[in-house]
Amino acid sequence: MPRHRGAPPEGEAAPLIAKPDDDDVPFAGEVSSARLWTILGATWVGVFLASLDSTIIATLLGPISSSFSSFSTISWVASGYLITNSAFQPLSGRLTDIFGRRAGLIAANVAFGTGTLMCGLAKDEWVLIAGRLIAGAGGGCLNAISTFVASDLIPLRRRGLYQGLGNLVFGTGAGLGGYVGGLFNDSSLGWRWAFLFQIPIIVVSGLAVAFLVDIPVRNTAEGALRRVDFFGATTLVSALILLLVGLNTGGTILPWTHPLVLTTIPLSLIILVAFVYAESRTEEPIIPVRLLLLRTAWSACLTNWLFVMSVYALLFYGPLYFQLQGSSATSAGLRLLPNSVGLSIGSLSTGYIMRSTGKYYTLGVVINSVFVAAAAVIASFNLHTTDLPQFIAYFFIGYGYGGMLTVTLIALISAVPHRFQAVITSASYAFRASGSTIGVTIAGAAFQNVLKRQLEHRLGGLGKEAEDVIRRVRDNFDDVRKVPDQWKEDVMQSEMAALRAVFIVALLLAMAGWVTGACLGKHKLHTTISRDDDDDEVDERDERQ
Repeated sequence: MPRHRGAPPEGEAAPLIAKPDDDDVPFAGEVSSARLWTILGATWVGVFLASLDSTIIATLLGPISSSFSSFSTISWVASGYLITNSAFQPLSGRLTDIFGRRAGLIAANVAFGTGTLMCGLAKDEWVLIAGRLIAGAGGGCLNAISTFVASDLIPLRRRGLYQGLGNLVFGTGAGLGGYVGGLFNDSSLGWRWAFLFQIPIIVVSGLAVAFLVDIPVRNTAEGALRRVDFFGATTLVSALILLLVGLNTGGTILPWTHPLVLTTIPLSLIILVAFVYAESRTEEPIIPVRLLLLRTAWSACLTNWLFVMSVYALLFYGPLYFQLQGSSATSAGLRLLPNSVGLSIGSLSTGYIMRSTGKYYTLGVVINSVFVAAAAVIASFNLHTTDLPQFIAYFFIGYGYGGMLTVTLIALISAVPHRFQAVITSASYAFRASGSTIGVTIAGAAFQNVLKRQLEHRLGGLGKEAEDVIRRVRDNFDDVRKVPDQWKEDVMQSEMAALRAVFIVALLLAMAGWVTGACLGKHKLHTTISRDDDDDEVDERDERQ
């Protein structure tokens, strides 16, 4: 069997991290504060719109389904964007290392703008869904590449603060999405303009990054296309899309026993194995799997994975808990606002602390402990829990989550040489992508299983009408309010027991995330981009522990 390009000679062990040739790794260099803010502002416009687009559909599904007289496949308008958004982010690290950050941002803006325009002009449902798929791919890359650009231009010591600001932009966009969508839908313009209004802004953002972002590309004697790991890119995207499609449709759109679900999930795992094998034997892999053997790398990625699972379980089922207490759907959504505020404050404060102290390990342990404590408080909620504990708990869930994202990112890129910072960041995005969907899936399984057992225990054997109640409340949460009075208390307690099971699962995931977060290695946060203020080599003996 022929040896892959860049593989070590037979009989020799490959180094955990290949040492780069200094002439092969240019640095962007320090830029003035004014230019830095201009560049970041241009990239953050795309981040804001991409995050806005991820939630703007929440208030538009009803009117969109009415426009196309179809509700059976309209859920793909929402999930399709999130699937491609998650699947394409991990590609952007290596591809922009090869073709340049500017080219990547321009391509991402073009894809995002094209997909958004298709959504606004769509006359057929399939065009709308296709537009969301294309926009999701572009939006995911806009978010990821903006992170790489900041890492290229900002020394590690100050990097956390700017990441906090980037998280603030992302959180603001996601928080405003549903409101903006509803605003356009309720106006005389209609739902299409929720997409069309973005087009001029996307054009301006694309032109801005084309003129402003100028980060050196690592040159080799080979052409750029020859350096692209097409097999790795194809298998990674295929594995993620198949996994996310299976997890998103199973138990919601389709039963878990449906052939689509039974095919996509196992096939995704098989393709993932092929991806890992191929990536370990090529010179410029999409994600260097050998890096994941470093202690800080696997610790940071697993911490992201587990905390994202926990967060999505809490955010997905939190509004159901609030509605069970009597809140309207709109009011339940607003009750998550403290989470968004906490996320922004957590990101900014941890970034500021790392800039001041130059350290992150103890801060990470404290931040993760705050998250676990808040999850424990939520797990203790009952039907009579008052507003204040709810607001405080969800604030600190956001605070811990935002701080965790910032700390693990800085730890991750400080643990590897400069040339690997984009691809290792891409690896963390791959873990986040699967974590969000897996978290909701695990939470959904816990909720349905406990709800079924509780309802059958409380109402089973009470006649056909009670059996009808069990079926209806399991299929539709809104039917809880329509239950006959003699059974309402039993149904409410059953729902609460199911929600508590979800919250306990989220707590267990958070505790596991705390353990992996405590395994982070300690690395210097350099004060220069080139990291020439100290030795840049990774202590492989420490990292392998």
